Amino acid sequence: MALIKRKGIEFPFGPTLLSDFFSGDRFFGKDVFTPERMPAVNIEENDTQFVIEMAVPGMRREDFSVGVENGLITISAERKNEEVEEKRNFTRREFSFESFSRSFTLPENVTEDNIEAVYLDGLLKLTIPKKESKEVHTKNIEIR
Repeated sequence: MALIKRKGIEFPFGPTLLSDFFSGDRFFGKDVFTPERMPAVNIEENDTQFVIEMAVPGMRREDFSVGVENGLITISAERKNEEVEEKRNFTRREFSFESFSRSFTLPENVTEDNIEAVYLDGLLKLTIPKKESKEVHTKNIEIR
């Protein structure tokens, strides 16, 4: 058996706690909309439509993009912010960037041409109307 000598001071919580805390991936520069922090979505269906509600406070209407392609609706947002402070001996610049994208497969019974979107008080609401259902008429045929 070999003995291993270590130089330096051993902390009871180990060196990984400090390295994890100050790791660039875990502490600094964390994206706001990571998979764990994606905006909350509610989807409701009734007889005439689907309603998608997404909680995205702090965004502006211009930050959003909603598109439909091949039966897939994609909701995305991107916000860039730059803050500049200039004083006599220094200039401070802070940049922030937030973005997310969510896609949902639309059922075949919806009308893609009449989708409406409204953003109000931090809530993005999409209304997706269903196609008018054709009632099935039954007819008895007399047998001769």
